[in-house]
Amino acid sequence: MLKQITVISGKGGTGKTTLVGSFAALAENKVIADCDVDAPDLHLLLHPEIIKEEEFKGLKVAVMDKTLCTECGICEETCRFNAIALTEESGYAVNPARCEGCGVCVFSCPQEAIVLKERVSGYTFISKTEYGTMAHAQLNIAEEASGKLVTDVRNRAQQVAEKEQRELILIDGAPGIGCPVIASLTGVDLALIVTEPTMSGLHDLERILDVTRHFGIDSVVCINKYDINEENSKRITEFCRQRGIEVVGKIPYDSVVTEAMVAGKPVIEFSEGTVSDAIKDVWEGIK
Repeated sequence: MLKQITVISGKGGTGKTTLVGSFAALAENKVIADCDVDAPDLHLLLHPEIIKEEEFKGLKVAVMDKTLCTECGICEETCRFNAIALTEESGYAVNPARCEGCGVCVFSCPQEAIVLKERVSGYTFISKTEYGTMAHAQLNIAEEASGKLVTDVRNRAQQVAEKEQRELILIDGAPGIGCPVIASLTGVDLALIVTEPTMSGLHDLERILDVTRHFGIDSVVCINKYDINEENSKRITEFCRQRGIEVVGKIPYDSVVTEAMVAGKPVIEFSEGTVSDAIKDVWEGIK
């Protein structure tokens, strides 16, 4: 039976992708999915070789037919995003960078001079890595619909997993608690939440646990760099105990992690030691 695990964090920079890179080396019979489509970086560790690339069409954009336009200005009045303005060169024109694709101008134009057309918002990829097939994507700069693109990545990962008869989809989730995070979590079997013992660590952990609880997703916690503030680590552990959430591991701080990132390798493949042992223990815990 196909299982899905999403590694999330509630914020960026906790070491989520670092862990997924090592899990990719440890896990067997899996497909990997990088669902951080706004700023993907798992490829820096896994060095995928792209075998399939497709355009992703997210939000639509308004396009004006100047042969039908009578310059009445109704479209400018009704646009809430100031995406239509009167220009000296060509009269009323659409600024695609401001257009949100809401379609109000289409409905308000008496001459039917405006239509919505799909635009390329990013790209999806299926790649081969040393650790298995990987589904990933890149959203274009300043584009919306990241949640929709995350869903696209997950659907492609599932198709590959079914085709290759894999047993696991290992998902590197998006940071934060917004739409792409929800799309990263929907329907998975387990969420591993990576936190850190900083001032905001417990707050961010509580936020993301509220999200997983709302969607009925089983969750476990890993405290990364736990020894930089052991008092806060104890607070996080106690909070998890009170919430009935298992802490599956604590990873110590070590500069070897940075060295592995610079070398572009998963930590457990770069060096043996306490950090690698701790990551292996976390993997055994979530298995």
